[in-house]
Amino acid sequence: MLIKNQLAALVKDAIIAAQNSGALPAFAIPDVYIERPQRKELGDYSCSLPLKLARAAKRAPLEIAQAIAAHFPRAEAIAQVEGAPPGFVNITLNDAWIARQVETILAQGARYGDVEPARRDALRIQVEYVSANPTGPLHIGGGRNGALGDTLANVLNAAGHNVQREFYINDNGTQVRLFGESIFARYAQALGRDESFPEKGYQGAYVIEMGKQIAREHNEKFLRIPRAQAVRELGRLGIAIVLDNYAKTLARMGVRFDNWFSERSLHESGLFAQVFQILQDKGLTAEKDGATWFAAQELGEDKDAVLIRSPQVIAEPDERPTYLASDVAYVWNKLVVRNFDRAIYIWGADHHGDVPRVLAATRALGLDPARAIIILHQFVNLKRGGELIKMSKRAGEFVTMDELLDEVGADAVRFMLIAQHANTTMDFDLELAKKQSDENPVFYVQYAHARISSILKKAIESGALSDPSTLLRASGGDVALLTHPAELDLIREILRLPEIVELVAAKLEPHHLPHYAISLAGIFHAFYKQCRVVSSDPADAAITRARLKLVAAAQNALARTLNLIGVRAPETM
Repeated sequence: MLIKNQLAALVKDAIIAAQNSGALPAFAIPDVYIERPQRKELGDYSCSLPLKLARAAKRAPLEIAQAIAAHFPRAEAIAQVEGAPPGFVNITLNDAWIARQVETILAQGARYGDVEPARRDALRIQVEYVSANPTGPLHIGGGRNGALGDTLANVLNAAGHNVQREFYINDNGTQVRLFGESIFARYAQALGRDESFPEKGYQGAYVIEMGKQIAREHNEKFLRIPRAQAVRELGRLGIAIVLDNYAKTLARMGVRFDNWFSERSLHESGLFAQVFQILQDKGLTAEKDGATWFAAQELGEDKDAVLIRSPQVIAEPDERPTYLASDVAYVWNKLVVRNFDRAIYIWGADHHGDVPRVLAATRALGLDPARAIIILHQFVNLKRGGELIKMSKRAGEFVTMDELLDEVGADAVRFMLIAQHANTTMDFDLELAKKQSDENPVFYVQYAHARISSILKKAIESGALSDPSTLLRASGGDVALLTHPAELDLIREILRLPEIVELVAAKLEPHHLPHYAISLAGIFHAFYKQCRVVSSDPADAAITRARLKLVAAAQNALARTLNLIGVRAPETM
């Protein structure tokens, strides 16, 4: 159990003890929340519950806080508890207990930071991310989506949940036909045929290259079959090529998926027809202007939305269902057919208008909309030296993720793309991402990890450490010697990692991880300046061994944090 959760239980026990003694009157005890105070001198943890109990207890908040402090149970982890104005219970941990946690951290190894929920709280969660239209190269918006989704999936796993990672393939409807027509035109042109390009087709050098590639591999195969058939087959072939490139690009970022789900399958399997019938039976569909609408206003939404377009507007039957139609079937597939407890969608902010309609459709299907969670992320501006980058000379249209990875590397991309809240428009500075200095946050954190590797190597070379595995044994060093304020500050910061994992899993906000990594690296660097780890003086042998344990624990926490972010923890820099 996290120390803050243990403290919450002790606060509740203290209130009960105060009530039993008559120091506090009887009242129902609400949930207890423990926080970290903003100022170090206020202790390690704080509880503001007395401020909320004033009316129920008919006492001043400070009086309640002091009563709780006076009845606080004894615990080896706690050095001091006090009631403080205007009504806080401030808790300071015992330095000796803090030092002993180094052994626990080392013993947990690569799993340090994991948070095991109560069995009843462990969920089957699907995280769906990237899901970019497979009609062109992946750009930085898709990269941010991938970094957010993959990191969030990592953390949810670390928090004890069963997580599936999914890419939703938009491979149905008008876009596929337009993509097929665009490829057909470039393919025919590559074979020397005079073929006009569709007015609303997909422009870009990548379509020209795709047409040439298909011409080389298939010769005139698609010119010998009916044009409509060729367009359909080329659209699907083009999507397969794009998806293969997506998988390769995302793999370079360390982004992976357990499942690639086809939108087309929702319609071909008959699932959409099944779900449509449910809406129809509930009177939540309406015919208007030749189209079929979802009667969202019946559920309190501002306006209805089209599910199936009119045949007078769209001639091809398989192109008439809208994105919303697929979304309605897809949420049913997630929450009913595959029975996930939670379905987390990560979408670009340009889809914000779709959110209320999808949640309304979830309610219309008789499902709890709280099971469908949609996270929106804002756009990313690429900059170089303060100048906004709008075009890529090589691609001719936009900077692709492959170009970005080639220039700055996967570590900088992953770290920096989740370093700000998803709902914040961010500037990605290419020059900063390439700097090998403290200005570059990912370099700063990775350097701390590499510095510890150097310390441990030096310890082995000097004979201060015969075998790193001895650090896992009590005989490898006495952590009770870790009493310097810089040592204790470092341990306190290492102990925050499980809390950060719990926070990210609860709030679905991955940006807390890089912030924590930067803080931990900074506190380690401060410790390193104040406390010599490996000393050649035989009189310092005992403190050297204790500090080697501490730096190994710090390295463990840094590596785990970087691993959750999807960034390497290098041994050398």
